[in-house]
This record gives sequence, C-alpha cells and structure tokens, in this order.
Amino acid sequence: MEYSPPPLFKQGASARAKVVVFALIAMSLLIVDARMGALAVIRQAVGTVLYPLQMVALMPRDAVYAVGNYFVSVTSLQQENDRLKRQQVMNAQLVQQGQHLSAENTQLRKLLMAAERVPVTSVMSEILYDTRDAFTRKIVLDRGSHHGITRGQPVIDDAGVVGQVTRVFPFTSEVTLLTDKDQAISVQVVRSGLRSVAYGRGQSGVLDLRFMAANADVQKGDMLVTSGLDGVYPPGLAVATVALVERSSTDAFARIVCQPAAGINRNKQLLILLAESKIPPRPEPEEATGKKDKLKKRPAAKESTSDAGRPASRSKEAAQ
Repeated sequence: MEYSPPPLFKQGASARAKVVVFALIAMSLLIVDARMGALAVIRQAVGTVLYPLQMVALMPRDAVYAVGNYFVSVTSLQQENDRLKRQQVMNAQLVQQGQHLSAENTQLRKLLMAAERVPVTSVMSEILYDTRDAFTRKIVLDRGSHHGITRGQPVIDDAGVVGQVTRVFPFTSEVTLLTDKDQAISVQVVRSGLRSVAYGRGQSGVLDLRFMAANADVQKGDMLVTSGLDGVYPPGLAVATVALVERSSTDAFARIVCQPAAGINRNKQLLILLAESKIPPRPEPEEATGKKDKLKKRPAAKESTSDAGRPASRSKEAAQ
C-alpha cells in the first residue's frame, strides 16, 4: 500500500529534476563563455565585488605572519642583518660592473648605428595567493587594470622572467608562470646565439627545449635569455639555465631540460613590465587576397575587350 505526503508538505519538483535543470544551465553558461566570451563583463564585476572579501580572508594569514615576525629572536635578526650587509656589498660590485657593461654596450650600439633600447617602465606588485587549480601554475597579484596593467605584459623578478599576465581585473591580475604546461617563450642561447622555444612542464617546475636537433650547439650550463622575436618579452631577459642535455643516436631530437633563473616559488614581490605587445596583425588568407585580385581584374578585362572591338568597327567603316 503506497502512502503519499499530504498536499501541505509537497515541495515541488523532485531533486533529480532540479539536478538536471541546473546541470543544463551550467553547461549552457560554459558553452556561451567559451564560444562568445559573453561572461567577461560579469567576471570583471564579480572580481571587483569579491576583492574586499579576498582582503578580509587574507587578514588572518597576515596576522599570523605578523605575530611570527614579532617573536623572532634578536640573534636571528642580527644574523639576517649581517647577511644583508654582505649581499649589499656584492650587489654594489655587480651594479658597478653592470653600469660599465651598459656604457660599453651603448658605445658599441652607436658604432654599429643601432637604435638604443628604450628602458621599460615597471610596476611593483605583491603575490596575494596561488590559484586553486592543481593542474596549472598561476598566481594572483595585487595590481590590476586600475594600475595600468593589461593582458600579455611580462612579469619578472631580480633574477629573470617569472611569467605573463593572462587575466586582468580592476584591482588584481592573474599571472601564468613560465613553468605552466601551456606556456611557451622564445629564447636564445647566450653562448652560441641559437634560437629556440622553451615550453613549461607543469608541476615539475622546469622547462623543455623541444624539437632541437641532436647535434644542436647546446651544452649543460648554457644561459637562455629572451630573444624578443615573440613580441611579448623584451630581449635580453634571463629565462633559464640548461640543466640536462641527453643525445641519442636513435633519436632525431635531443632531450634538453632547463632550470628557470627566476625564483618562481621563492619571491613575494615581483615587477610587471608595462611593455606594449609588438605582434603584427595576422595577414589575410591567400584565398581571400586571390578573390580580391580577381574582382579587381574583371572590370579591366571587360574594358579591354570593348576597346578591342572599337578599332575593328572603325576599320570596317574606313573600308566602306
């Protein structure tokens, strides 16, 4: 014998129907966002609204850090102070050498009648947190479009390239690290001048030089810098150091693994280079240009045929 609840306690549609309806709504929103990008404005608004909540959520962590720093012993502070003094002396020597090399490089550029490289302005930023996606290598910085940040700008630290800005909100920005599996950067070997493309390997935290010939002039310890051919990263920025080179007589390509030069997982403050992208616009397909040329040539062909017919009629009249 079946029993059903009284009409007063009926709650509408079943749970299974609700799950199906909401699943269809979620799938439609995903398709619309992926195909047309119609939810970008909504994402920007949500990022702006949630920014104060993010700051409030980070307050306990900042408070814990502040309490931990307060209880640091005097001995450890003295050791840190001595270490920083030694590092300052070493950095002063490196700065003087860098100034000398920069002046020499400027003179060589003038002799070669090359254009001087314009210094790129930068914005200091701080890492707020890592993204929750376990399959990507991304971080969130405390600078956004309100501070002049745009999508595609490179991010560096004091040692080299860290990554690239891939998503911008009004007060925050998302940076995809150089070691992400979907990131690639155009590089050049300082020693030999060989150009290639370095690809990230995800969670392993290293880079790969793929599709390099087995006899390529690459050795362990070679320094890789940005070549500037991709139009995104300025040339001459340190990228990585070659850590492993494996060559096999049976393989056409060598296996080359590189260690990033930047402290991707160590530093908290980063620099965002306010550099404009120099990527040229994509050329039109050859089929489209061919059709345009044909359309341009058709009227001329008609005129030529009509003009060719006129002298014939005149010659007939002259003959008569």
